[in-house]
Amino acid sequence: MHIKLINKKLLFGKYKVKCATGKRGISKKKKEGDNITPKGTFRFIGVFYRKDRIPLIKTKLKKSIIKRNMGWCDDCRSKFYNKMIKFPFKFRAEKLYRRKSLYDIILVLNYNYKPVVKNKGSAIFIHIASNKYSPTKGCIAISKKNMIALLSLISKKSKITIF
Repeated sequence: MHIKLINKKLLFGKYKVKCATGKRGISKKKKEGDNITPKGTFRFIGVFYRKDRIPLIKTKLKKSIIKRNMGWCDDCRSKFYNKMIKFPFKFRAEKLYRRKSLYDIILVLNYNYKPVVKNKGSAIFIHIASNKYSPTKGCIAISKKNMIALLSLISKKSKITIF
C-alpha cells in the first residue's frame, strides 16, 4: 500500500483523512528543531503504543509497548541521535510515555534513519492528533480512529509520500 499526504489530507485505501503537519509546513530542507515536516517517500519502521490505553493493535508492523522510561533522542551531540533511548539519559530526548494522548500510538518513519545524519531532523512520526489538529514539530498527526484503520492496512513494504 502506498500512502500519500497532500494538502493536510492523508490518502490510504478508501480513506481520505484530515491530518496535521509541521508548524512551518513541508519541505525537502529539514533541520533539527525547525518545525518542518520532511518532503519525500519513506517506509515504516514499526509502531510504539501505550498498552494501558490501546489494548489491542492489529498490524503487520513490529510492535513495541511504550514504557515509562522510553524516549527518542533529538540531541545531535549524542551517538543515539534519532534513536529510541531509555531514561535516565544525559542528552536531550523526547519522552514517549506522556500524560496527553498524542503518543498513545506512534508510527515511526525511516526519515534520517540509515545512515543517521546529525542535525537533519529526528523523531519523525505519525502520531495521534490533538482535538484541534494543532500543527506539529514536524510529525504527521491523525485521529486515533484513523490511526487504527491505517495500521490495519499497512505492512513493512508500505510507503508514504509526503508532497
